[in-house]
Amino acid sequence: MYEAVHAYPDGDATVARHAATAARYGYDGLVVRTREALADGPAGDGSIGDDLAGDGSTGDEATGDAPATGDEATADAPATDADEERGSAAAVAAEYGIDIVDAVEIDATDPGRASGAIGNYRPDHTVVCVAGGDDGLNRYAVEEPRVDVLARPNAASGGFNHVLAKAARDNDVHVEFDLGPVLRSTGGARVQALADLRKLREIVCYYGTPYVVSANAGSHLELRAPRELVAVGERVGFDAEWIREGLRSWSRIAERNRERRSEGFIAPGVRRGRYETER
Repeated sequence: MYEAVHAYPDGDATVARHAATAARYGYDGLVVRTREALADGPAGDGSIGDDLAGDGSTGDEATGDAPATGDEATADAPATDADEERGSAAAVAAEYGIDIVDAVEIDATDPGRASGAIGNYRPDHTVVCVAGGDDGLNRYAVEEPRVDVLARPNAASGGFNHVLAKAARDNDVHVEFDLGPVLRSTGGARVQALADLRKLREIVCYYGTPYVVSANAGSHLELRAPRELVAVGERVGFDAEWIREGLRSWSRIAERNRERRSEGFIAPGVRRGRYETER
């Protein structure tokens, strides 16, 4: 099972901090949906090598606050002399024993801008997500086969209906069930989030639309173990195995796209063999 997170500079914790916590919680992989988070440069340029001894931020420049201290700063992964060498997905994967998937989440103001961003980032990232919430963006995302995940379709004023569900199914675009508002909101906001998730589940299940599940963590402190997400899902009426399948879907997306980006790939089900020659 995989979780998809926002890492520094989009979130408050580095990829390494997220990975340390995710590994401890029992995840097999981590989808990093922040484009800059997996830069392979040296520590100090916004790569994942920065500030592993703290809470994943860089103090005043990142959040306007002082770096975390005490238990929050050291609870998940102790700093080592090799911290500055952790500048790639492969290095973090080797350090913590979980798969690290490079992704990008496109947060555009309109479909035209989203289309341009997809054209720029699709060739270089294993997973491409589009942040929804607006009716126009939701429709664009589910009708675009280059998109892997429609993230947060119920955010803002947007909605999700049977037309979008069928388009997402036909184009193999996964719809995200974001449990973050249920975990981190209170009062009316939580009630509305629960209602939106239940309605979304009914539509997705009826039309067989592919989906993913996430807590949408922006910090390692917001990560929750798979069993905790299952427990939350069961409390609000979701089937336990249904939640697990949503967490597994991230890994299937990554596996499919890695195959498509491999040198031997020609078409689905067709690969270049040893007798294949370039013309």
